[in-house]
Amino acid sequence: MDTGEDRGLALDRVRAAVLDTDGVITDTASVHAAAWKRVFDAFLLERSRAEGTRFRPFDMREDYLRHVDGRPRAEGVRSFLASRGVHLPEDSSPDGAEGVTPAWLADRKDGYFLDFVSRYGVRAFPGTVEFVRALRSAGVPVAAASASRNCARVLRSAGVDGLFDARVDGVDVARLGLAAKPDPALFLEAARRVGV
Repeated sequence: MDTGEDRGLALDRVRAAVLDTDGVITDTASVHAAAWKRVFDAFLLERSRAEGTRFRPFDMREDYLRHVDGRPRAEGVRSFLASRGVHLPEDSSPDGAEGVTPAWLADRKDGYFLDFVSRYGVRAFPGTVEFVRALRSAGVPVAAASASRNCARVLRSAGVDGLFDARVDGVDVARLGLAAKPDPALFLEAARRVGV
């Protein structure tokens, strides 16, 4: 097994490790991108039909990376739609009529994401799993960190939830009032939980 030592990483000098769940431990980017595509394409298609304009679908690579990856969900909605010249009201209309808002689209995306995770699972990166096992064998505590409220479900789906000594996720971010990524607050909290 490759413990990293042949590449200059002396595990006996590592006090702890904090790894991002999305894109480092698990391949959730493809699942997130697919969920965003389903939400945005349905919204954009309906809008283009109503306005008689050309439908331009959500690009799972370019639009995902540029506008939604690593952002809080509603912020990602605003960023992507602004790139298409669309600005939605933040709240439903005062008369109680249901309207499309950034939060509504973000909630739909979360529902699709969870559905995809339940149906198809999530893949853990084999190299990361091997690295975490090497760290744990060397007595190094390891934490998983994610801005997602679904982190525990994702780690379970990937079959790696038992590999980590601590986890800080979107539930903790909300409960503790931690700043959103790219602020390092959730990673610092994870480091604190593993004693560094």
